[in-house]
Amino acid sequence: MTHSVRFTQRVIVTLALLLCARAAAGQTSTDDGHRESKVELLPRSAFHLSAEHLSDEDIMFVWDTNFGGELDVIGYGNGRATFVANYQAILGDEFRHFDPNQGNYILAGSGSVQTHGLEVAGVFYHQSRHLADRANSVAVAWNMMGGRVQRTATVGRTNLDTRVDVRGVVAKAFVDYTWETEAAVRSDVQIRPAIGLLFNGTLRFLGVDGTQDRGNQTGFRAEAGVRFAGRAGAMELFLAAERRIDPYPLEFGTASWVTVGFRLVSR
Repeated sequence: MTHSVRFTQRVIVTLALLLCARAAAGQTSTDDGHRESKVELLPRSAFHLSAEHLSDEDIMFVWDTNFGGELDVIGYGNGRATFVANYQAILGDEFRHFDPNQGNYILAGSGSVQTHGLEVAGVFYHQSRHLADRANSVAVAWNMMGGRVQRTATVGRTNLDTRVDVRGVVAKAFVDYTWETEAAVRSDVQIRPAIGLLFNGTLRFLGVDGTQDRGNQTGFRAEAGVRFAGRAGAMELFLAAERRIDPYPLEFGTASWVTVGFRLVSR
């Protein structure tokens, strides 16, 4: 058993113990002395499906598709335990019109508490990258642990979500990453009962160990669009500009492009 596997197992056990302790803390006493639990199973879920066309002349980068979601496994009064999963497929047109050349996975878990209008969480993050329909003889993956602070606010017809993540790498293969800071903001402005405007912005700072003869990396994404809400979900049409760090799993560098796409989300 490798060191990284043993470490991951310890992380999972530690998170489980912390969640149990947090759930116990989420109980209160009633007037007759009995303990009343605030623990709620599966209080929230959110899923998404998206596809966007990339304005890149490289035949490896034509479409970017994502499918995934997040699930609050346990709610415990002033906090929650959340599981996140996402699958990303990058398609080009090298061999056929829709030619998948990457399949990338994200798995993450967090436990949070609400305090002073903020949600503060501990986060475990895993990402692995794979070649699709192509030989891939090396593992490309990394695990991170860190913290998150986020806030949700409503001002008039505007819903504002802000988030800052700081993570350090605890295990890695092939990549030169050591830490990451990610800041994101999303604004939804309702202009009609079922129509709204959306604005997204993400900024990433990625620390590296110097083995690839490059300095720390910076990436960003800015997005604007329209949101059409239905009874069970919503459809978003958007235009985005992005600078992506290491767009191809086996190469180091950045790529910039403009994209147009759609996103289906659960309500």
